[in-house]
Amino acid sequence: MSEQRVFNFSAGPAVLPEVVLREAQRDLFALPGVGASILEVSHRGKEFVEILHAAEANLRKLLAIPENYQVLFLQGGSRLQFSMIPMNLLGDGVADYITTGSWGKNAADEAQKEGSINIAWDGKSTNYDRLPAASAVNLSKNAVYAYFTSNETIQGVQWPKEPDAAEVPLVCDASSDFLSRPVELDKYAVLYACAQKNAGPAGVTVVIIRDDLLARCPERLGGMLNYKNHAENESCYNTPPTFAIYVLKLVTDWLLRDIGGLDKMDELNREKAGWMYDAIDNSNGFYNGHAQADCRSLMNVTFRLPNDDLQAKFLKEASAVALANLKGHRSVGGIRASIYNAMPEQGVARLVEFMEKFRQENG
Repeated sequence: MSEQRVFNFSAGPAVLPEVVLREAQRDLFALPGVGASILEVSHRGKEFVEILHAAEANLRKLLAIPENYQVLFLQGGSRLQFSMIPMNLLGDGVADYITTGSWGKNAADEAQKEGSINIAWDGKSTNYDRLPAASAVNLSKNAVYAYFTSNETIQGVQWPKEPDAAEVPLVCDASSDFLSRPVELDKYAVLYACAQKNAGPAGVTVVIIRDDLLARCPERLGGMLNYKNHAENESCYNTPPTFAIYVLKLVTDWLLRDIGGLDKMDELNREKAGWMYDAIDNSNGFYNGHAQADCRSLMNVTFRLPNDDLQAKFLKEASAVALANLKGHRSVGGIRASIYNAMPEQGVARLVEFMEKFRQENG
């Protein structure tokens, strides 16, 4: 790490691999052999089309995406997907929503504007600190899809594996743990993620959708809201977010070339999260985690200190030693350390060392 860079624990836009930043910096003025910046080239030109195809090929390799799935590069983030999913897939049916955090609740609220949904489970009563027991999930008999959020960024709650929806098409917002671990994509009908956690900068949203679901997309929808239009035009129905897709391509290059794929990335992420949770669990109650132990996130570690004054002191002193953006979301409070793929091990080690020193001095 250079002296000018802090360890950035932001929940998003989040830390990017330093090698990716340097490569983007090098090529920003002029792509090799092109003579123009990625910010300037046409989305129809062969230079960008090659980048687009390479980004998709990398995703297909990393996630072992079956041939009967489309990979779309869209805009609008998760907020737009909250609406596009029911607009395209709900029709006159009923969809199940398993709400395990703030983003799942937001998705359900938007879906209700488009048709009938069933809240199959809602963890609001305990401020979304846990996952439901399988027996507690009230799934509909004939749901057209079942929706869940794989990792709740705000509460730090993560599904260790996808919920069992039987034969119902499974739809997943994987925004904050996308590309952090292997996924059995054939269990999903739709998996999507905004990029600014693990996959690149803000501006591009990856939607992986099974071919048969495209037939559900109603013709009455506005063109930009119809998945079928984006699939038929290879994500160029309108001008796509070219720079964000370019950086996503660099990030996926890094995952394949330098990390060695998602099995290895998962191993590294578990190691980093293990250090954090050991520090919390071994603090004799000084640090108190928000999420229950069986569903603690590998991406967003959320915890509180004994009181607000100590939390303010913790944040101030952490910032002074280049441990940045650790303040928890207002709905949960406390501390949130987002340790996405690109957070280096030395950053987590530095934070754990600081946590122990702070506890000894203030406990």
